[in-house]
Amino acid sequence: MKKITLIFLAAMAGKQAMAQVDAGLFRYPDVSRSQIAFSYANDIWIVPKTGGTAIKLISPPGVETFPKFSPDGSKLAYSANYDGNTDVYVLPVAGGIPLRLTQYGGADRVVDWTQDGKQVLFASGRESTKERFNQFYTIPETGGAPVKLPLAYAEFGSWSPDGNSIAVTTRTQSFSNWKRYRGGMKADIHIFDFNKQQSENISSKSETSDEFPMWYKNYIYFLSDRGDEKRMNLWRYDTNTKASIQVTHYKDYDVHFPSMGPADIVYEANGKLYLLSLDNEQTTEVKISISTDLAGLKPRTVHPGALIQSSAISPDGQRALISARGDIFSIPANSGYIKDLTRTSGVAERYPVWSPDGKNIAWWSDKSGEYELWLAPAGKENEAHQVTHYGPGFRFRPYWSPNGKQIAFIDQTMKIFVLDIATGKTTEVDKALHYSPDAFETFRFSWTPDSRWLTYSRDLENGHEAVFLFDTKDNQRHQVTSGFYDCNRPIFDESGKYLYLFTNQSFKPIYSSIDNTFIYANSTLIGVIGLQKETPSLLATRNDAVDMKEDKKGSPAPAKDKDKHKKDKKEDDKKEDDKKDKRGAGKTVATAIDLDNMEARMILLPVPGGNYSRLGATKGKILFLTTSTPDEDEGNGESTLQYYDIATRQVKTIIKNPGQYELSANGNKILVNNGPYGVIDVAENQKIDTAMRIAEMTMTVQPMEEWKQLFMDTWRMERDFFYDPHMHGVDWNGVKDKYLRLLEGARTRDEVSFVIREVLGEISSSHTYNMAGDVENAKIENVGYLGVDWQADGQYYKIKRIIRGAPWNGEVRNPLDEPGVNIHEGDYILAVNGVPLTTAQEPYAGFQALAGKAVELTYNSRPAMEGAKTAIVTTMGREYRLRHLAWIESNRKRIADATNNQVGYIYVPSTGWDGQDELIRQFNAQWDKAALIIDERFNNGGQIPDRFIEMLNRKPLAYWATRSGTPQPWPMYANFGPKVMLINGWSGSGGDAFPDYFRKAGLGPIIGTRTWGGLIGISNTPPLIDGGVITIPNFRMFNPDGTWFREGHGVDPDIPVDENLGDMAKGVDPQIERAITEIKNLLQTKGYKAPTQPPYEVR
Repeated sequence: MKKITLIFLAAMAGKQAMAQVDAGLFRYPDVSRSQIAFSYANDIWIVPKTGGTAIKLISPPGVETFPKFSPDGSKLAYSANYDGNTDVYVLPVAGGIPLRLTQYGGADRVVDWTQDGKQVLFASGRESTKERFNQFYTIPETGGAPVKLPLAYAEFGSWSPDGNSIAVTTRTQSFSNWKRYRGGMKADIHIFDFNKQQSENISSKSETSDEFPMWYKNYIYFLSDRGDEKRMNLWRYDTNTKASIQVTHYKDYDVHFPSMGPADIVYEANGKLYLLSLDNEQTTEVKISISTDLAGLKPRTVHPGALIQSSAISPDGQRALISARGDIFSIPANSGYIKDLTRTSGVAERYPVWSPDGKNIAWWSDKSGEYELWLAPAGKENEAHQVTHYGPGFRFRPYWSPNGKQIAFIDQTMKIFVLDIATGKTTEVDKALHYSPDAFETFRFSWTPDSRWLTYSRDLENGHEAVFLFDTKDNQRHQVTSGFYDCNRPIFDESGKYLYLFTNQSFKPIYSSIDNTFIYANSTLIGVIGLQKETPSLLATRNDAVDMKEDKKGSPAPAKDKDKHKKDKKEDDKKEDDKKDKRGAGKTVATAIDLDNMEARMILLPVPGGNYSRLGATKGKILFLTTSTPDEDEGNGESTLQYYDIATRQVKTIIKNPGQYELSANGNKILVNNGPYGVIDVAENQKIDTAMRIAEMTMTVQPMEEWKQLFMDTWRMERDFFYDPHMHGVDWNGVKDKYLRLLEGARTRDEVSFVIREVLGEISSSHTYNMAGDVENAKIENVGYLGVDWQADGQYYKIKRIIRGAPWNGEVRNPLDEPGVNIHEGDYILAVNGVPLTTAQEPYAGFQALAGKAVELTYNSRPAMEGAKTAIVTTMGREYRLRHLAWIESNRKRIADATNNQVGYIYVPSTGWDGQDELIRQFNAQWDKAALIIDERFNNGGQIPDRFIEMLNRKPLAYWATRSGTPQPWPMYANFGPKVMLINGWSGSGGDAFPDYFRKAGLGPIIGTRTWGGLIGISNTPPLIDGGVITIPNFRMFNPDGTWFREGHGVDPDIPVDENLGDMAKGVDPQIERAITEIKNLLQTKGYKAPTQPPYEVR
């Protein structure tokens, strides 16, 4: 690890100051009796309470957050990711070496100190049964064994003055990009009494989030947006009168991350710090000046090879254009120079393409403030000029016409356009019907050789795609396939005689080996349409004729001269072709198209049905990408670039896993990116002999210029892609102006992300996520796990519990259950690889960098080395899944025991692949139960779960009687008994839709707490240039009755049951217990009874 700069405050005071800079975005503050600590530019700073020049306390590589003063103000606890994970550290305020307290492989976030100043309180998900929530732990400030508090869920908290209780939030929206949120994940403040093991929800009457409780005397201060401003402001709750009063009244910005000291509350708002006196509740701004070198803002050279957004091959295949980190690079296929053609740090250039003759390059650029088309002569990119002035909008890859005079493209509204470059006239060609952002990047156009006709495919009302032709001569559009079958990705051949396309006409079902369901996985075939009625079929019957050549007298040539005559014929044909080439140089034969009954002229090539994409064509070859049927382990499956040889009528393989290939304009070369980028021939059995030198691309980044571009891209793309053009009634221009001012204070990419998240939050929508791009990260060290709960016992740790799932579930096994390993609960782990494992540090300290590694464990049944044994096991890289499976199995056992094994329990963790797998696995094992409890608590969404409901809602259609055996119900795998569903606030997205559909299908009562409330979905959107990602909610669910799903509210339970912290501290899950009660009642009142087989007939 890079040496940490340690600074003594006294020494620093006399040190020569660096430049005073305008500073803002002071974050995560805390206050002692005399000082304020805060995070700025990813480092921790100290400043007097009265303000002044702040001193940087620590500056290692990594990000420091949540500094908290010890009660006496002498030490700071904070969270930092120095060693690959976010861990808890302690540092003397006067300077010194940071002491690492936690070494777990996940995030450990500092919350507070214990009142005696001897331990640090932190939040961690280390023992959570689902990777969705945290719990509280304390750990000695000198290091040692963490102790878990008896709180099922905990995010932020504050001790009562007497230390017997804690005010705690079980959920938090403080890291969410969703302002004015009112859904089931809203933060409530609970008061938990440690002695009585009881809790009280003091926020239960509020629909808003109440965050960051701070207990002072008989008051609890907290953040809430329940005021008229609908902004996060400070409020005060009186524990005696139970009344809440608003204390601050910010209207334009939210208050963030308040923290209480002995006499004040410090908080951030508008990038500044403020102090609220606890004596009189008066607020003052803390004026802070910063002396720093701003080294993070200086221009720097970067290698953008990992941030490629698009690529294009030159017409001759000798070079490629690469769009990376907003610049355009020209890079050779083999040897030659690499050149940054644009060199614009604060500008995004996207989708560069060469004209077919190689003389010009076109791309989209936001240099003007909006994405417009720019054009430059190849080799003279400094002469680039703006071609269009469209204004707001996002446009995707341009497609040149062969003569270089027109460009076709699609924009974010799904409109298709053709631009005449010379006149600047833009013609709207068509518009797709159903919004599908995922299709924008793969949308393809193809031109006839004479540049008159444009072809493409778009969707119809039935959801199928049809092929269209657009005549640029008369601006008429023609649909040439009916839509009865899905036909797409059309391209013209190089001769202008044929149209190639994909058509989904192969119907060969694949049946499930589990039940009677089936799918059609490989339905795509390749179709060919002759453009004229008389154009011969590519599959026309062939006939081998005798090659007869007459001599000068008209007599057939002798057989012995056959080879000579063939040679003469080839030479004559070549001479004739050369003459034609000379006569036709610079000329293009007009493409003639008979529009009548084109679909009827379609033939299907003798290529088996498959999962095909990226159709291409060159001389005598039709290229296509085939992808194997995807599965969970292989992602999107393996792809293969193949071609159909028109002459031999055979399919041949070019290369495996080529990525998104591109064919050069001359049809001879292919650009592939299967790991390395490279150019290959259009031939069989290719490989990349010489990889393009992507790693050698360099560019200069001006951080503040790039950050502004990231901000503007975020603002524009939300404006252009968000499902509601009115942005939920928000003044979107006002949002831009307000947060641009805040952006000026950013000094790190993390602070830019904070501003971006604030912008996203103003939309007040679900699914507005931001994943940061070029941020500061430390080296990652993975931690190994044994899948156990640890317990400190004197000098050593012993195994309190070995975590196990169901005995029949072999998905994840505990490493201590491997045959031959004789370690049990209650045994002590004394050493790991010979290094003592003691309670001087937390247990994970002994497993650093050992994830998935074989380790030697020294163990004993007593805390002593004498008589100890050793065992070699392979650690786990993660143990969340094992803990989750153990929780599922404990719930199943509880329900089975309480219902005499009559009721099945199915846990659905998501509506994605893992949730689908769990539903199938657990349903097929328990469909024969008399009733089912469906638990979707903590469901993190995924797909739209209509198929889930179909499975649970199967009705009895028949029974089949046989001579031997019991009657068989039909559908075979169906449960006809009563059902209930469990939900909570962590259930969201698809986890909102699941209970919503469950209710609409009338499947049974819903028990628990309100769900998250987020059903404005997201699809793929363009990435930010530095690799960051924002998500744009672009489709919203409304109900068959014409009302919106209650976004920001969620699905209300039929039977509300809160997660009572007191009950859960005693080991009782109140929601499970209520589900058991309800399902028992339903079995008595609505239980299903199978019919009795009728008597045999006499005929």
